[in-house]
Amino acid sequence: MFENLTVQPEDQILKLTGMFRADPRTDKIDLGVGVYRNAAGQTPVMRAIKKAEQQLWNSETTKAYTALAGDPAFHQAITDLLLGDAADPSRLAAVASVGGTGALRIAMELVRLANPQATVWVPSPTWPNHLPIARHVGLKLAEYRYFDSETGGVDFGAMMQDLGRVAPGDIVLLHGCCHNPTGANLTLPEWDSVAEIVTRQAAIPLIDIAYQGFGDGLQADAAGTRLIASRCPEALIASSCSKNFGIYRERTGLLLAVTPNTAMRDIAQGNMATLNRVNFSFPPDHGARLVTMVLTDPALRAEWTAELEEVRLSMLSLRESLADALRARTGSDRFGFLAQHRGMFSRLGATSEQVETLREKHGVYMVGDSRINIAGLNASSVPVLADAIAATGI
Repeated sequence: MFENLTVQPEDQILKLTGMFRADPRTDKIDLGVGVYRNAAGQTPVMRAIKKAEQQLWNSETTKAYTALAGDPAFHQAITDLLLGDAADPSRLAAVASVGGTGALRIAMELVRLANPQATVWVPSPTWPNHLPIARHVGLKLAEYRYFDSETGGVDFGAMMQDLGRVAPGDIVLLHGCCHNPTGANLTLPEWDSVAEIVTRQAAIPLIDIAYQGFGDGLQADAAGTRLIASRCPEALIASSCSKNFGIYRERTGLLLAVTPNTAMRDIAQGNMATLNRVNFSFPPDHGARLVTMVLTDPALRAEWTAELEEVRLSMLSLRESLADALRARTGSDRFGFLAQHRGMFSRLGATSEQVETLREKHGVYMVGDSRINIAGLNASSVPVLADAIAATGI
């Protein structure tokens, strides 16, 4: 059997991490891996999560399974956080998942069950794992234009032109906020236009929202997702708790389905639970329970919200500092888009050769498409990076 397997391509970000660790230089900068780091270079356990863990340790009496769909209290807590009152609860189905990636996998499998001929339309560029997940479950892929590398913003006219070619029953994948890898986001009026064209084309939006609270705040970051849920008769929403709760290794996520009516909700709920069953049976609960505790306890929620805002403002400050430093070194504002982007990521617009030069000559590690993780910077490394970018002639 094993002789029939082929060697799989190495994950480029993990490869980059290994290269960074092997680099003996003390002034090297890691802008590759997509995790939040504080000024000390650590990914800390959030204060509210730590307190919730202590409370759970004292109060938990069993490690028995919850349910195939996960704990309903977790469903409710995340649904409230994401959607508020934007959608009728009687139309919503939900299952807990193994992280946001697991939610995307269940969503894609649900699409395949419902319409094997559906094409999944993804923005160009998008998170690299979107493509292999869709291919692995047997769905066709197509791209719509999204990012304008000249302006560093969304090429909305081209995006709308491409979405006009989407067929009924197709899936349109959208980033809820803090677009990965570009950091360029839709405005609320643009979200409104997307909802209109997706509905007109009888397509189904699939929103991947992994960074709520990292961009413009919890409410603003959910505004596009809420608009889609309120305007579109059907939608899928994959939510991750890894970043905004800092529980990466707990693998905590939720898949929400917005359905046309209660009868369809019940059918979707049963299918989603069955997909959980055949993939991993019962979803993990530890992270989900901590999130539920934080969101339903006023004191813990207030502390979490405050710390999340600290994280958000820290990244905005780093963005502004880097844009200012590059303006001073280059004599131009061509990197001004860095201050306008939101979330952890932006694309510098460097060539693959320039990315290699940054790594070899300056110890600056980034993904080959020049995506940088803003949270990999601190006050000391911003001027070092700016010097390296200017010296490389990007």
